This record gives sequence, C-alpha cells and structure tokens, in this order.
Amino acid sequence: MNQTILIKRIRDLREDHDLTQSEVAEVLHTSQTMYARYERGANELPIRHLIALCKLYHVSSDYILGLNDKK
Repeated sequence: MNQTILIKRIRDLREDHDLTQSEVAEVLHTSQTMYARYERGANELPIRHLIALCKLYHVSSDYILGLNDKK
C-alpha cells in the first residue's frame, strides 16, 4: 500500500464531498484531531475506519488504498 496515495485519497474524497474533518471524524466515532492525523499520515487508518469511509463515500477499499484507480 502506498501511504501517500491513501492520504491524498481520503483528503480528496472528504473535500469532494464538502465535508470537514470534524464531520468525517463524527462518522468514524473519533476525534477531529485523530482524523487529522490519518490525513497527515501520522497514524495508520484502522480497518474499521477504512470500511466506514468506503461506505460514506461509496468507493472500494482498493480505491482508497491505491490498488485500483476505479472508484
């Protein structure tokens, strides 16, 4: 997995859906600070949060992880 792609994709998806970090953090049941750390690459994104982001944005985990360019 390319960490840079994951970071870019979760940030781009959030921005494309006009959501704030706080709004996404609320969906993930975490803090805005922790979510910001995911977007910076300071913390690894847990599987449960990856799944929640896939559901939120209606994309595959392969897309977020950079394994596939098809949403």
